[in-house]
Amino acid sequence: MSGFDIVIVITVILCARLGIRLVAAYIKMKQESKEDYPKDNS
Repeated sequence: MSGFDIVIVITVILCARLGIRLVAAYIKMKQESKEDYPKDNS
């Protein structure tokens, strides 16, 4: 593997980790807003 391949592998790993964190945060935020919605109507 050349240096460029190593940089690409590291970049892909970091982007995948960031994507997983963003999706997890989005799901958590959506669940929290879903739980808060019925409280506002009562």
